[in-house]
Amino acid sequence: MIDFVRNVRLWFAPEEVREEGSTPDYRFSLANERTFLAWLRTALALIGGGFAVDQFLPHLRWAWRVGLALALLAAGVLCSLRAINHWVRCERAMRRGEDLPASRFPALLSVVVAVVAVVMVVVVLAGRAG
Repeated sequence: MIDFVRNVRLWFAPEEVREEGSTPDYRFSLANERTFLAWLRTALALIGGGFAVDQFLPHLRWAWRVGLALALLAAGVLCSLRAINHWVRCERAMRRGEDLPASRFPALLSVVVAVVAVVMVVVVLAGRAG
């Protein structure tokens, strides 16, 4: 928990990350940044999907529509927060010469997106049948 709090502080003070260890090959830092940006694109897509479900599926019951939209929006928020946290953790590990941190978040995000997609398929099919 203390490491997480320190990482949150480093989100807004990247110059402090540079003070640790030695500077890695710039290609690794740029790859880390591209990964960060990919996570942000994923977060934006999830957030956009949440708004799309809410706005473009008015025939769904309110509870289903809002529930699916909120699930996608929450996944987008978590993904964006995870992006910066992962960037900081990887940058620190590279500077220290440590192994890159492992994460269960990609698996968790995949399961959440899959569950939301299955629920959406069921709701859409049930709506067409009824």
